[in-house]
Amino acid sequence: MKTKNNARPAPYTKGKCLYTPKTQRRRKHEVPLLTHGAVFEREGVRDVLSPDGYELAWTGYQQFLVDKLNQLTAQTREEHTPTKDLLLRYARDPNHAALFNYASAAHNNHFFFSTLSPEPVSMPPGLLTHINSSFSSLPSLRAHFLSTGDSMFGPGYVWLIKRTQPTLNDSMKLSILATYNAGSPYPGAHFRQQPLDMNTANTGVTSDMSAYEYARMMKGEEGTYPVDERLKPYATGLGTGNSNAPPAVNQGTAGAFGAYSNTYQNSTLFGQKKAPGGALLEVLLGVSTWEHVWLRDWGIAGKRKFLEAWWEKIDWEVVFERSGFGKARRPL
Repeated sequence: MKTKNNARPAPYTKGKCLYTPKTQRRRKHEVPLLTHGAVFEREGVRDVLSPDGYELAWTGYQQFLVDKLNQLTAQTREEHTPTKDLLLRYARDPNHAALFNYASAAHNNHFFFSTLSPEPVSMPPGLLTHINSSFSSLPSLRAHFLSTGDSMFGPGYVWLIKRTQPTLNDSMKLSILATYNAGSPYPGAHFRQQPLDMNTANTGVTSDMSAYEYARMMKGEEGTYPVDERLKPYATGLGTGNSNAPPAVNQGTAGAFGAYSNTYQNSTLFGQKKAPGGALLEVLLGVSTWEHVWLRDWGIAGKRKFLEAWWEKIDWEVVFERSGFGKARRPL
């Protein structure tokens, strides 16, 4: 971190609140309390963020996101809805892109700060066993994780995730995932795995192909997509011979855009399916690479040093509890 003798920007000051005192009393979304929040407010995150840096990255920024959420959800059914539920509900609806972005950003930032500790925390043996199994060693995980964050060209997050579906190598349950901007790692928010290089693979899809033609091609000329019985009242188009009709909802599809997103949200399948190609996973740890988090204290070329300092203040007990490897899983 920069010392007091180095040139630094002007101290962070809170901007004008987006609400009047009258409407503030009616706010539903609030800045979450952090386990070590009182210490961080006095001292910052020692060797990682100064008090001013913490004020900017957590207190000020999280309040800004919460204010935006309160604006967007005022007097709607969503004014009490947790941020994770909001981002999952609106990830597939471009008409509510702003609501998704602010909800996801608020959730991600809270996740990042919730795993910080004022002092170093020892690695629980139960977690270390799985890290060794997945990455060969803790130093290997550290090198891979920090390099991923340092190489991200733009703001986002790097996540340590636990795969909850069977794989070819079941010993490799942990892996690393990067998301950009307000992107979410959760499969219900349309995270996709793409095994094909779309620059070289021939998919057979053409720009003038209708939804009906695309569906028949994917299943075969004589077949159609199977439709879950619970979604049949919403399904139209497939098998009707009407090339202008929209396709039916696929049983394995987590959602679509626009009207289909609303259809899926109101069905009994909401939250139960992942996106095509998506991975079933749980998120254990995350670090923010947004410039406003590290630029103030570490300077333009300081992202790598910030990540190295952050690694030393991870609360591995929280990560272990979230993993469920040793006991009941701890939610955010």
